[in-house]
Amino acid sequence: MSETSQSDAVQAAQPAGQLSVGDTRPVIYEMDGQVAHLIMQHRPHNFLDPALMEGLVEGVRWAQEQGARAVVLRSSLRHFCAGADVSLFEGTQDGASPEQDLTEVLRAVEESPLPIVASVHGVCVGGGLETALACDLVIATESSKIGSVEATIGMNPLMGAMQRVAQRAGAARAKEMALLARRYDARTLERWNVINRVVPDEQLVDATNVIAQELAHGPTVAHASTKRIISVAVNEGVRAADEAMHELQKDIWSSNDLKEGLRSLVTNGPGAARFGGN
Repeated sequence: MSETSQSDAVQAAQPAGQLSVGDTRPVIYEMDGQVAHLIMQHRPHNFLDPALMEGLVEGVRWAQEQGARAVVLRSSLRHFCAGADVSLFEGTQDGASPEQDLTEVLRAVEESPLPIVASVHGVCVGGGLETALACDLVIATESSKIGSVEATIGMNPLMGAMQRVAQRAGAARAKEMALLARRYDARTLERWNVINRVVPDEQLVDATNVIAQELAHGPTVAHASTKRIISVAVNEGVRAADEAMHELQKDIWSSNDLKEGLRSLVTNGPGAARFGGN
């Protein structure tokens, strides 16, 4: 199957009825049970610009306000995200850096207490890859083309791809991706530990939803603690995470989820608890 036909097959597999006719918002928000879906539809290729970035930041906030317990970030278009809108760099020829805060989206995603899954198909490059890497899990189709391509226009990644790839795959792979500016297949990046999972194109929707629902039915308070502890570990080191654990796990001890988990363990054995998310 060609790259184009594979990408079209994934787009056709997206759940029907998601988008309202004439809805021109760059991101639409929908709930599926306790999972919030943030669906990018910023034509033509979800180029990151202030409107799309604001839509994503607002979407993460909206998910929390709705009481979601997990979030899926995906695209209804042919590609996940083909990078930043070059209009962001119009003033750079005079030596000025972009005025837009390009890391606001990353902070919103990484600092959210909710587990967030990036569901990737088609092209995912530049700022698209960086947005996906800010999510907690990245699931991609076999036909996806993923990379840090900024060197092709004389730049390097501006939204944290280098440091996040270095965290996942080491400095050598981070340098390779940024210096060579190639598009990689998803299987390669899964092998390098840059992304979490690769699935056949036609299975992306189902695979994403299974994982998102599993997260949404898990111990939500503990999941929030997990995100925060790992964030401290990767940013400040294992010793700092060890020292922060007591405080960052404090909410778990008073949670109903823990009470239910312990009760269910005694009554039904492991793995049978039904968590309420509080």
